[in-house]
Amino acid sequence: MNVINYTQGVLQYIPFFYVIWSDDLLSYSEISVIKTAIHEDETLRKDDQDILISWLNPKAPPKDKELKNWKKTITNSYIKLVESEVHPLTTFCQKLVCYYHADCPFNVRLKDIEINLGIQPNHYKHLFDLEVVQEITSNHYDSSKIDLILKGKHTTVVDDFRKVLKAPIFDWGIKRTKEEFREHVLQQVKFLAKEGYGAMAYPEAYGGTENMPGYAAIFENLMYVDGSLAIKFGVQFGLFGGSIQKLGTKKHHDQYLTNTGETKLLGCFAMTETGHGSNVRGVKTTATYHKETDSIIVHTPGKNDNKEYIGNALHSTMASVFAQLIVNGKNEGVHAILVPIRNKEHKLMPGVTIEDNGYKLGLNGVDNGKIWFHQVRVPRENLLNKYGDINANGMYHSDIKNPNKRFFTMLGTLVGGRICVARAGLGGAKKALAIAVKHALKRRQFNDSIKIQEDLLMDYPTHQLRLTPAVAACYVYDVTLTHMMEIYSDKSVVDKRKIETQAAGLKSIITWFSNNTIQECREACGGKGYLLENQIANLKNDVDIFTTFEGDNHVLLLLAAKGILSEFKSEFNSAGFTAVLKLLGSRLTDKLSTINPAYTNNTDKDHLYSSKFHKHAFDYRTRRLTYTLAMRIRDYVKKGIPSYQAFLKVQTHLLALGKAYSIELAYTTFTNFTETIEDEKYRQLFQKMGTIYALHELRKDASWYLEQRYISGTKSKAIRSRVERLSTELRPHIKTLVDGYGIPEHCMNAPISKN
Repeated sequence: MNVINYTQGVLQYIPFFYVIWSDDLLSYSEISVIKTAIHEDETLRKDDQDILISWLNPKAPPKDKELKNWKKTITNSYIKLVESEVHPLTTFCQKLVCYYHADCPFNVRLKDIEINLGIQPNHYKHLFDLEVVQEITSNHYDSSKIDLILKGKHTTVVDDFRKVLKAPIFDWGIKRTKEEFREHVLQQVKFLAKEGYGAMAYPEAYGGTENMPGYAAIFENLMYVDGSLAIKFGVQFGLFGGSIQKLGTKKHHDQYLTNTGETKLLGCFAMTETGHGSNVRGVKTTATYHKETDSIIVHTPGKNDNKEYIGNALHSTMASVFAQLIVNGKNEGVHAILVPIRNKEHKLMPGVTIEDNGYKLGLNGVDNGKIWFHQVRVPRENLLNKYGDINANGMYHSDIKNPNKRFFTMLGTLVGGRICVARAGLGGAKKALAIAVKHALKRRQFNDSIKIQEDLLMDYPTHQLRLTPAVAACYVYDVTLTHMMEIYSDKSVVDKRKIETQAAGLKSIITWFSNNTIQECREACGGKGYLLENQIANLKNDVDIFTTFEGDNHVLLLLAAKGILSEFKSEFNSAGFTAVLKLLGSRLTDKLSTINPAYTNNTDKDHLYSSKFHKHAFDYRTRRLTYTLAMRIRDYVKKGIPSYQAFLKVQTHLLALGKAYSIELAYTTFTNFTETIEDEKYRQLFQKMGTIYALHELRKDASWYLEQRYISGTKSKAIRSRVERLSTELRPHIKTLVDGYGIPEHCMNAPISKN
């Protein structure tokens, strides 16, 4: 027993008195509550009660000496306050008595004071030493190991890049004017160019390492700094530089590629037009070859035929312009031509008109503009001639004779951009989730009738359900996009049509997912998520446009669906159609028309968690949609409806097929990847994330599966229940999972994400 000047009865009240007198604002209602508790406290002797009551006189508050004695008594005990206790201050009092006296029961009267006065730790925790034993997260998994699994062979590249992002130029701040913002982003891009990252995807001869997968891996990290930086970087080096690299030949590479990678040449990618949007084949800008002067004349023929929403338009000196190439009176289709748009003094070239698009919903650090060309003449050599050229005799030639194939081969160069946009959107979703989760692991709200300590937001099942499936989906999409870029960059894969179909669908579902996730995170953070300082608002505004550029998502899903139906010709006869149906039919099993009732009603955990079930469900949906879509188109064509009109009538069906195919692709890619993880503990973690992704996606489309009688109502309920259960099971590891994204700490500067 320790020597102390206070009796056991008085001692147990000292922490309460120390708290209530710390602000010198003891109210009469508080006095009444405390007096009642003291009078009803059977553990107190009469003299103890008298001492305590004497300390409740507002007109004669305890002397400073007394307050110092209280503090000394508390400090000398080395007892720490545990915020997560059900009744933290009462429990603290009990522990204090235990330190100085042998007998130390829990005092319910003190608990009554704590409840009735609504005293909570945030009111007084600054007065005591705190012991952090809140089990807000588990250390069962190591986030750095998870990050390592995601980075894979790009670990060194990504880690080095994250270190570069520590430079002061990447410190985040609110830029109020677009001019200031644009200039800041431009300097950031130039800084990265000096570090060698602009030319990263280019051949070594032009300052690069020809590492397109590595380029895509670092691209996501740019979103952790700022969306405008990611897009400006992508326009300069990916779109403009990429068009020179992918569509040009050695003469263009030698003349422009090094300067582009070093930002000595700033360029833009002028494809989209006001009147034609995603219809690249239908652009109206013309590039007419003039044989007498051996030049190409670029012209905007109509009011709405101008290039629209062109990133880098205000800073650039050259544009990669997509136009209808006309040679000897014949339209050879869309080609890209390099057109100087400003001189060395940054003055517009003759015939070029550029207007600022002005302020946008987001990405105001990117200088988007409109461009018109009025009979602008450039040398014949400015034609990016990898897939189509005009020789010295003024004759057009292409090794790809079929105009359609030539057009889609050229557009294949956009695949890398679509993958990068999806990665950027995914980066935005990851950062929003990291902010929201970390906020939910410290923000408390509500409690039950007996707890004083409020509950963490992350401990509410609804909050878990809002965020956890999205946290897992980020892993699925990360792995999938990495795999897609590897295939796209594989030079042995000559025909890129399949990857174009896949990239179109994935870009759509992932950018939609990103927007929905960021909105959910904003709401999950309440009013704090609405503040600019917490960065979710910026992410929300910046990522919004990702559903539109690099291809409108609906258009891309239609493209993906038509890729799946690639055996169809634009116009086909009955024999051709029969052949297609025979091919489709051979891919279908009897299970399409007959589903075993035992399977339909199976709610066993092992079955619902089985990747075999998930793959079958996704495969069934894709095949069924393909088959029924083919049948519908056939029926329309049989009635004499032109194929184009037939496709218009089934657009919603096409969209459903595009989504189904993309989700199946993502899940299959992820499950194949998880099988390669050598560490069993982490392999099982990734498998669990794949499971929650699959069940969540099946749940979202439960109505379709119910309509097809693939699942019963009972099974649908079981799937919903399992998603909720898995969200709860991952709760202890949720912080580790968002840390596993590898977002650099210096990029996580939202105040609500701090501990």
